[in-house]
Amino acid sequence: MTGFFPGFEHRRIATSGADINLVTGGSGPPLLLLHGYPQTHLLWRKIAPRLAEQFTLVIPDLRGYGDSSKPPPGPDQIAYSKRALAQDQAQTMSALGFDRFMVAGHDRGARVTHRLVRDHAERVERAALLDIVPTLYRFETIDDKAARGSFHWFFLIQPGGLPERLIGAEAEFFLRHMLGVARNPDRLEPEVFAEYLRCFANPETIRATCDEYRAGAGIDLEHDRADRARKITMPLLVLWGRSSGQGSGYDMLAVWRETRTMCAARRSTAAISCPRTPPTRPTSRCAISSRAMPEAAQALIPPAPRPCAARRRMLPPPEREFWARRRIG
Repeated sequence: MTGFFPGFEHRRIATSGADINLVTGGSGPPLLLLHGYPQTHLLWRKIAPRLAEQFTLVIPDLRGYGDSSKPPPGPDQIAYSKRALAQDQAQTMSALGFDRFMVAGHDRGARVTHRLVRDHAERVERAALLDIVPTLYRFETIDDKAARGSFHWFFLIQPGGLPERLIGAEAEFFLRHMLGVARNPDRLEPEVFAEYLRCFANPETIRATCDEYRAGAGIDLEHDRADRARKITMPLLVLWGRSSGQGSGYDMLAVWRETRTMCAARRSTAAISCPRTPPTRPTSRCAISSRAMPEAAQALIPPAPRPCAARRRMLPPPEREFWARRRIG
């Protein structure tokens, strides 16, 4: 909905497996932004104007979400695997004329990003993962605290249409709970919640998003096990909320190092811990939406090349000191 993104253009891109709804705008290097559950591209509405000053933004609804199409799941929910959703985004960026791009994903969008940088490494210059640990690690180390905090991971994967039937009977009640609006009505503007509800209450959205979680607990784990030892080679930013379910439950840097998915070059990695939960439950007071994400986006911009020794001697003292302290290589 371009009404929430003034100055942006609405597009619809046909990929090999879905029709992807998106908005695009801004100027600069291309940056793909991927939302989580149960949101849509609307998640990024507050920080998009600031990011658009430096980036050409592409902000889609994931397959199965929002106004993007919702194909049948296929065997083992293959159509909702992160591999399929990542392919949508790679093909979308190609259709828009971007051979290489940067990507930032939050929640389920970060899991799509994680698969995107594995399957399409040659396309992704830099990536940011917001508020996740790797899916395989999450399932292999789940404890009672994590299970209670992520109850929907196990509810949405139940077979036989059970979650679809129960959610569909009280879609607004469920959405208010998942977005935190039931506890804090001021968390979202009424018109924003209404737009989320318009998309989420569609029975096909409920079905498709359940299928996406089923894929996450099934075929995605097969793909992740096959890639367990592979490193991500492009610069990677890990960003989390200190009080979020995953940020407070794990030593995030240790997890990413243990799973061997941090960048091969240490100087290319970055991590920022934010004081509040990122926008799984969006709010104008959210640390990421108001401050950290624009600053974090700077980490996605390739650094200037290191000046030669002769050039460094001609720089002002603060710049000489900066380059003297910076790692070589």
